[in-house]
Amino acid sequence: MFPMRCAHGQVRSRRASRRARTNDDVDGYFGEAFWNERYRAHGAVWSGEPNPQLVSEASDLAPAAALDAGCGEGADAIWLAERGWRVTAVDVSTVALERGAAAAAKAGDGVARRIEWLHENLTSWTPPESSYDLVSAQFMQLPREPRDAMFRRLAAAVAPGGTLLVVGHHPSDLQTAVRRPPLPELFFTAEDVVALLDPDDWKIVVSAARPRGATDAGGRPATIHDAVVRAQRLRARR
Repeated sequence: MFPMRCAHGQVRSRRASRRARTNDDVDGYFGEAFWNERYRAHGAVWSGEPNPQLVSEASDLAPAAALDAGCGEGADAIWLAERGWRVTAVDVSTVALERGAAAAAKAGDGVARRIEWLHENLTSWTPPESSYDLVSAQFMQLPREPRDAMFRRLAAAVAPGGTLLVVGHHPSDLQTAVRRPPLPELFFTAEDVVALLDPDDWKIVVSAARPRGATDAGGRPATIHDAVVRAQRLRARR
């Protein structure tokens, strides 16, 4: 049984109508079973704080409709809702969605009612085109082919005048002692994302490898880099 979108912080169920049409590795390693198992193994997987690049890049945007792609336990969706955004929060993990809905309820009805929780596999799901004023994809680390296809679908979901924000682990992180999976194909640069966007349709506001502090596997301070792309979809030409 798969949950369906529902307002007010609830997740209801419906029978699955499709599965991810990607290769077995993506289905197995990045699919629902993998992520549900990971979430169940921990009381909380993430910090509960919004991603710093979202805070940096979205704080100056006027709240409207947002898509949080790969919402996890919901910290980004809650941060957006607290600022007046109407958020569609999407994830492959039912466990994560339930945690996100519970956290939103604790934040208050004014927050919870602004978020719809949607269970979909982003390697196959196509969001409605031109529907969101902000589409945020934070650390969606997939092999290149399904990743590029996913980013193209997410870009198509941005309304004219809206913002696409993509953040990911930069390949240079693999040269540090910070814990990262030894799978270079999962890492990407800002330039990789920009190359997917038609320059006639997009204004690139930020394309950067942005440094931030971290702690490596030995507990020592380290510097990692986030690939950050913020792009504005140009308004339809008359």
